[in-house]
Amino acid sequence: MSPSGSRSTSLLIVAIVAAGAALYIAQEIFVPIALALLFAALFRPLVRVFEAIRIPAPASATLIVLGCLALLGAGGFFLAQPVRAWMRNAPKTVAAARTRLEKLRRPIKQVSQAVQKAQQEVTGEAPKPAQAEAPAAPPSAPIPPFVGRVFTTTAGVLGTFLQTIVLLFLLLATGDLFTRKLAAVMPKPAKGTPEQTVEEAEAVVRRYLVVTALINLGQGVVVALTLWLIGMPTPPLWGALTFVFEFLPYIGAVFMVVSLTITGLATFEGIGQVLLAPVAYLIISTIQNNAVSPFAYGSGLRLNPLAVLVSVLIGWFLWGVAGAFVAVPLLAAVKIFVDRLNRDSRLAAVLEE
Repeated sequence: MSPSGSRSTSLLIVAIVAAGAALYIAQEIFVPIALALLFAALFRPLVRVFEAIRIPAPASATLIVLGCLALLGAGGFFLAQPVRAWMRNAPKTVAAARTRLEKLRRPIKQVSQAVQKAQQEVTGEAPKPAQAEAPAAPPSAPIPPFVGRVFTTTAGVLGTFLQTIVLLFLLLATGDLFTRKLAAVMPKPAKGTPEQTVEEAEAVVRRYLVVTALINLGQGVVVALTLWLIGMPTPPLWGALTFVFEFLPYIGAVFMVVSLTITGLATFEGIGQVLLAPVAYLIISTIQNNAVSPFAYGSGLRLNPLAVLVSVLIGWFLWGVAGAFVAVPLLAAVKIFVDRLNRDSRLAAVLEE
């Protein structure tokens, strides 16, 4: 590699690291902006429909934001009772799962002790003296130490939510102003116009969000019915969690499997019954990913699975749940931009399925 090429690569690596550090440090600023841009792309066609019937953009933005808040309120009201029951039983569930796990580990521990004893008899080593049992731990405080962290996290989530709502209203109330300004500062693409490139990127993001929501809704219904047949507690809550966490590729499925396993340990006796719920979820998720998603998304949204995984992990590291949520639609939009700006783009080739 020539000195100029090595210097360019070094500068690129430094720029990427600096950009990542800026995104991580200033996530309180960038996360609401990213979420607002995503939802603005989703709801912009509604603003245009309202404008076609002589309703100004500020009024239509107000209606859309109020409708979203009403929908969230209705969902919260529907899930309030299952969530309260789950929160009330969460300590008992975790304690019961821990006890059941200890029972399952007991035979393995006995086998390990027998192997160790046999090895000592063969080698002639004296058995190690049994250690004295540790004194009983003092009773836990009435208020667990993580309560403060929970309140801090809740305050941060509420702050991000309010900022996202305000930014979403401003983006929708100004009509196509942001789209036109973004197109004005873009370099001339190799195919089409800057306005068409921005519109296509927004269309890809909008299609991803709508199709993913419909797929997650269907999967949530199937999961809820399946867990109801199995006998798991609060099936509607599990269906709602499936709908929400399937927006986080890979990470959401891991969370669901772990949660179902813990709840199964606290609910059922046999290991087969314990594994029934997580295995059923994995089967449903596998069928959805391999049979439903490719047909529903179409060729325009098919991305390299490895690129999706890497982007989700990077988004999770930088911005947590919000980063994992925006990673895939952002990756799809980036693919559109680089493909239109340069037909021979290597990055576009890497991002394709």
